[in-house]
Amino acid sequence: MYKAQINNQTFEVTIHKDEVRINDNILNWDVEKIDERNFHIIHNNKCYRTEVVSVDVLSRKVILKINGKLVEVELKDKLSLMLEKLGIDITASSKINEVKAPMPGLILEIQIEEGAAVAKGDPIMILEAMKMENVLKSPGEGIVKTIKVQKGDSVEKNQVLVLF
Repeated sequence: MYKAQINNQTFEVTIHKDEVRINDNILNWDVEKIDERNFHIIHNNKCYRTEVVSVDVLSRKVILKINGKLVEVELKDKLSLMLEKLGIDITASSKINEVKAPMPGLILEIQIEEGAAVAKGDPIMILEAMKMENVLKSPGEGIVKTIKVQKGDSVEKNQVLVLF
C-alpha cells in the first residue's frame, strides 16, 4: 500500500498482481508510453498528455506536467507511513555529511558553491538520468565543504557528489 499526495489531496494506492486500485476503485486508465518522459493517458473518454518533469528521489516527489499544468506528487510507502505514524523522521535523525548520486547519470547543473550555506531542501544540482532531469536537494543544513563533480560529469550510483 502506498499513499500519494497530489495538490493537498491524499489517495491510497494498492497494487495486487495486474490490478491497481486508487481509494479502493480499480484503475481503468489506458496508458501509452511515448518515450522515457512522456505518456498518453485516456481516462473516462478524455485524453491527457503527461510529461515527467522531475523526480526527487530523496523527498519522494515527482513533478508531472499534465496537459500543460504542473502537478506535484508525493509518494509514501509502507515503511515511510509507519515511521511517520511513530513520529520518526529518518532524515532528521541522522547527520548527513555527504550527498551521493541516487542513480547513474549526467550532471547538468550545479546550483551551489563551496563554502555556501545550504538549508534542508535547497536544490544542490540537477542530474539527468534516463532522459529525465532530477533535482537533487540538500538533505539537511550545512556548509558545502567540497563539490566532487563538475557540470558535464557522468556519475555512477552512490558516487559522492558533495561533502558538508
